[in-house]
Amino acid sequence: MTTRQDAPAWYRHALDVPHGDATVDVDGAAIHYLTWGEPGRPGLVFVHGGAAHAHWWTHVAAQFAGNYRVAALDLSGHGDSDRRERYSLEKWTDEVIAVADAADMAGPPIVIGHSMGGFVTLATAAGHPDRLAGGIVIDSPVVRVDPEMDTGRRDNFRDPKVYPDAASAIARFRTVPAQDHYEPFIMADVAARSLRTCEGGVTWKFDPGIFIPERAAADDLLPRITCRIALFRAQHGLVTVDIGAYMYEQLGRVAPVVEIPLAGHHVMLDQPLLLVTALRTILADWEHSVPFLRS
Repeated sequence: MTTRQDAPAWYRHALDVPHGDATVDVDGAAIHYLTWGEPGRPGLVFVHGGAAHAHWWTHVAAQFAGNYRVAALDLSGHGDSDRRERYSLEKWTDEVIAVADAADMAGPPIVIGHSMGGFVTLATAAGHPDRLAGGIVIDSPVVRVDPEMDTGRRDNFRDPKVYPDAASAIARFRTVPAQDHYEPFIMADVAARSLRTCEGGVTWKFDPGIFIPERAAADDLLPRITCRIALFRAQHGLVTVDIGAYMYEQLGRVAPVVEIPLAGHHVMLDQPLLLVTALRTILADWEHSVPFLRS
């Protein structure tokens, strides 16, 4: 089994960056989130994909702690946050805003979302335009159902399996969709933090109910967005060149579309340093430039 000692120095350093661990109440549900960096700085909020959790972002988010107040949340029904009787895209946007407020950021944050989290980012930008400084959407194919939701609706996740111990579960850990390459040291950490104890052993933390949320079609959100948006597509991911071009048009031809080379859909698991570089580039540009107005 891969251990943290097998990981490269940059990864071990990122995991050693001090972080906070807190919750905020959002309509009766305790929403868990992690923080890095000094309070009162400009903010970044990282949003995970379906069935994932905040720690998918730890090795990425920690690298921005020197200049930003950074948060990564567990959406309700995921990770260490409470479950709800019913889930909706709109409720998840409320959770993003609540975490940004609770984390003591200077002004509206930039929200960064992957896959289903990208749809949450778009919905937050459309529904709360005055509460975001911008949004970065990572491999979220708006003209298709996101892969986690599609898999859940086909009942693959309806009854999460119970394993006798953590080692057995981690050995079976898979992503949706699957891809050819992952960094094994990242996968080992992410898998270990995806588990909770239950009767008979351990099982995955996510609530199967997340796969039937009430939500608007993501492509209907694009024309309503007025804040800055950047679109990242993985070279071997789900956002094709055509989908990227469609999103670019629907966003008023002002959102950059950036390809992450060599990456599969789960960019933070296979090309994390390329992702960090792309994020730093966009953030540096936004810091010193004036937004284009939609045409």
